[in-house]
Amino acid sequence: MTSDAAPALTRFDTPTICNALEHVCPERRAHGFTVHSLFCAHPALPPILARARTATIRASSPSGRSPDEEARVLRAYYRHVGEPPHPTITVIEDLDPVPGIGAWWGEVHSHVHRGLGSLGVITNGSVRDLDQLASDFQVLAGSVGPSHAHVHPVDVAVPVTVAGMRVSPGDWIHADRHGAVVIPEDALARLTAAVEAVIRRERVLIEASQKPGFDVEKLEALLSGQDH
Repeated sequence: MTSDAAPALTRFDTPTICNALEHVCPERRAHGFTVHSLFCAHPALPPILARARTATIRASSPSGRSPDEEARVLRAYYRHVGEPPHPTITVIEDLDPVPGIGAWWGEVHSHVHRGLGSLGVITNGSVRDLDQLASDFQVLAGSVGPSHAHVHPVDVAVPVTVAGMRVSPGDWIHADRHGAVVIPEDALARLTAAVEAVIRRERVLIEASQKPGFDVEKLEALLSGQDH
């Protein structure tokens, strides 16, 4: 499975992907996805699916690094974000005790990251410049704020945790306005069939509920015939 197959799964929203993963990977039913509400900058954008590029940031105080070291870390960060294959999704963990003091995300970074092949960001940090964000770059952020304060990258290409979701560099991420979920690579090829099966089962219940005479007995009969 490569990013060439992504369109098949981006036809479905992230909750549906989570439902299908419960069947493909039942051991992941209660983890591997965001569990805290995130602000979505572009609710109308379609779902995105790509491999993760990760980093941690802080903003409450300066990094303490020399200008040369600061430049080296920033170059390493951009190289990681722009590393092929494309597209990618950027996942950033804000390490401050109160995440969001300074925004790593705004007008400039949304455009720069989109230009480097990133489809969007998932972060517990903050975002600003809401009206100037790249229109085709999805942002799921922990908060909205006005300042970038002392924001700087801390570590690049490391495991991160954002909104309860643990992500390693290279993980497959599916995201939309509801949140995000990590998809194990060995599950990708089986997910489309699982999604279609979930949709068929749901359609039976929905269509039955819209017919005259629907009641608890009919619901119980339908449920008893479904494989849970």
